[in-house]
Amino acid sequence: MSRRSRVEVDATLLVAKLVPEELLGTVHCLQFSPSVVSGEYSLLELDPALCERVQSGHSLVIRGDKNEHAVLCSDDKTYDLKIADTSNLLLFVPGCRTPEQLAADQETRNLIHAQISGFSNHYWELRRCRPKVKKLKKLLTENTYEGPDVERNKDSVNVTYTTEELLNQIQASEQELMDQLQVIHACKIDGYWRLLEFDYEMKLLNHIAQLVDSESWSFSKVPLNVCRKELEALEPPEMIEHCLKCYGKKFTDDAGEVCFALNEDQICRATAQMLLQNAVKFNFSEFQEVWQQSVPEGMTTRLDQLKGLALLDRSSRPETVCMLKTEDLPEDAQERFNHLFGIREKWSEVDIAPYIQDLCGEKQTIGALLTKYARSSMQNGLKVYNSRRQIS
Repeated sequence: MSRRSRVEVDATLLVAKLVPEELLGTVHCLQFSPSVVSGEYSLLELDPALCERVQSGHSLVIRGDKNEHAVLCSDDKTYDLKIADTSNLLLFVPGCRTPEQLAADQETRNLIHAQISGFSNHYWELRRCRPKVKKLKKLLTENTYEGPDVERNKDSVNVTYTTEELLNQIQASEQELMDQLQVIHACKIDGYWRLLEFDYEMKLLNHIAQLVDSESWSFSKVPLNVCRKELEALEPPEMIEHCLKCYGKKFTDDAGEVCFALNEDQICRATAQMLLQNAVKFNFSEFQEVWQQSVPEGMTTRLDQLKGLALLDRSSRPETVCMLKTEDLPEDAQERFNHLFGIREKWSEVDIAPYIQDLCGEKQTIGALLTKYARSSMQNGLKVYNSRRQIS
């Protein structure tokens, strides 16, 4: 195909009833390359921050098994990949320059001939989403750590996962994965991530609490090295330190000694889980009494420590409480609401909020979620929510 001349371009503009003086000075004459193939290229739309990260040498990774919807991950964020169609055909022109670049080029010709190497009528759009980490606990539960004695008698073929292996299976950025490993109290043992059996974790915590009591220490200052040394005959020192990290905040005192400030709410919550895990329902007043007796002396149990862990039924006589953990609920928002409304037909906002808080996006509120997935009504002067769909 012959190249267009300036005369031909001006004639085309005249036919199109366009005024050359109102257009940019440089004209691109486009031709399809003989080797152009439809579908050979894909376009991905990046926001300025992500684009800058890529240009500075950082990587973006697409994660997902064959049965999962693909997500794209940066170092610390996860994005849904959505196909967005466009009515305008998108053309790929290698070496194409923007008007700003052309204006800065002293040697820019008035007429530029360029070849189209590919085209598309859609592109990939990124939408920030929550990391899909529910699978993480399921994987690590396959081979929980119950202490050195049990470990020695285990079959050596038990499945274990390194950080890289988890990144290959979990749809989350590396930072989000590491954060979630910390949330579920996972521990790295011999280079592999393991989840401690809950009863074993409580055994470690009980050893620490008894030592604190016998030494008359403050829960706000528990010395690490003394703990490790005093309890090494009972459990591996690294397990004692891991338990302190799970239930306390590390700091260095004025004398340079590493200490931990134990978290009362986390310890009371773990104790409640220990009491509730083997009971279908618990008389609430009896539970409160046993719960307070079970926590370390000097700690106080409170109802707000049960948020997202246990569900109180005030309508039953007597009032009852049962375990319902947020982490055990479906990750998908609609499935989550279906599950919750299957458990209880009507919810107050106070009761349901702990179980949907993690579904909120960056700028989304609990109220917005309830408006989308539930109907509101008044019951005995209290606003309650029920499902928009029929729950079987």
